[in-house]
Amino acid sequence: MSLRATARITADADGGLPLLVSDGPLALRRTRASGPYTRVTVVGAMSAPLGGDRLAVETEVRAGARLLVDSAAATLALPSRSAEPAAYDVRIGVGEDGVLRWLPEQVVSVRGSDLRMRTVVEVAATARLLLREEQVLGRHGEPPGTLVTRLTVRRAGRPLLDQELAFGPGAPGGWDGGAVLGGHRAIGQLLVVDPAFEEKPVHPRLIGEHAAVTPLAGPAALATAVAPDALALRRLLDDALSELAPF
Repeated sequence: MSLRATARITADADGGLPLLVSDGPLALRRTRASGPYTRVTVVGAMSAPLGGDRLAVETEVRAGARLLVDSAAATLALPSRSAEPAAYDVRIGVGEDGVLRWLPEQVVSVRGSDLRMRTVVEVAATARLLLREEQVLGRHGEPPGTLVTRLTVRRAGRPLLDQELAFGPGAPGGWDGGAVLGGHRAIGQLLVVDPAFEEKPVHPRLIGEHAAVTPLAGPAALATAVAPDALALRRLLDDALSELAPF
């Protein structure tokens, strides 16, 4: 039987969490944080997402709040008897002078799985955002399932980034070719939105052979990388993080 579950987080400027609602496999825990952030960790309470599941996380960072969201472990997209793909939607709003660090662990596309993941973010003009996404195509030594991800970000009501990636069986041809992954099995990106970039824009640069930092049309920067495994991918994105996100 397919699951329907929506977890919800709301953070206030005083460090409070007026809304922290777990649901189904999405268990939310307030955890200890260093510095000025309120921290919430997503803990998987059961195996999910399976085919046909519909999961969502809704997060509101109110004006002046500072929130860090991470996860306790990687998310495994798993196969099931259902012919329907699984869906995992993330909906985020960051209010004026709010700060969000969204740093989940990797999504692993297990052989035979089919996952559609959509992240939609609305950021106020004075807000700051750090968002990391990492995908691993298959567990060790296995081919991947089908994974389609889309990231849509708007700042002050205007489009900032709209990007879709597709991998595995059923994805458009060439996804594993030299022009896309070149045989790599880990893909990730780090998006930083910061009003400080308006006066000091980011300069494009390479990080090693398989990662790059690119300024966006707005006070934002995007680091993208491919790597042979999750550990190498995290190292590349951490290098970008140390440069791009002082908050």
